[in-house]
Amino acid sequence: MKKIIVAIDGYSSSGKSTMARDLARRIGYVYVDSGAMYRAVTLYALRHGMVVDGHLDIDALVKDLPEIGISFRAAGDDGVQHTLLNGEDVEKEIRTMEVSGMVSPVAAVPEVRHRLTELQRGFGRDRGIVMDGRDIGTTVFPDAELKVFVDASAEVRAHRRVKELLEKGEITDYESVLANIRERDRIDTTRKESPLKKAEDAVVLDNDRMTIPQQMDWLMEKFAERTKNN
Repeated sequence: MKKIIVAIDGYSSSGKSTMARDLARRIGYVYVDSGAMYRAVTLYALRHGMVVDGHLDIDALVKDLPEIGISFRAAGDDGVQHTLLNGEDVEKEIRTMEVSGMVSPVAAVPEVRHRLTELQRGFGRDRGIVMDGRDIGTTVFPDAELKVFVDASAEVRAHRRVKELLEKGEITDYESVLANIRERDRIDTTRKESPLKKAEDAVVLDNDRMTIPQQMDWLMEKFAERTKNN
């Protein structure tokens, strides 16, 4: 069977990373978390004093982009694919609220998007990948055979995010998470460089009231439709 590219785009905390990872495991494809790449760049900026009082020093970040190396380590016993920043496992650090609060401004920097888009396209050179993000089906892989756009209300996404953070031992509150999600939505959909939007040929998955098994059944059905003639 000829391998394809599956591009899953959608809003923050819509569950697209979980479904993309699970789909890749089921069909034997490589999973690439593009959001983790932007989070890794954000962590680098935070660690190197490029964020002061919530303001990003774009010039300093752009200057350092060639020094930022991002790769992935296959999932181990914990079932999680780990993100490496210049060889260091930063999977836990990139999931904090501090990083979440700055990742959209970092992702809006054109030079950052160009650099990471180049890396992402390299991952898909031989196809057979599932990648999730904000512009995978519109910018990174406009020729992807299966494009999915995941939608859910900000309120539902906030509840999911709070639950996820609490399970990891990070204490937070619903209102601050909801405010963060709404601000990220605003930045992601209005930025000039590759804004978040549904590709014209993408299928929409509104998962407000869907369970994870239901989402996976839906995805497997769409994957089967796209590959039945290959």
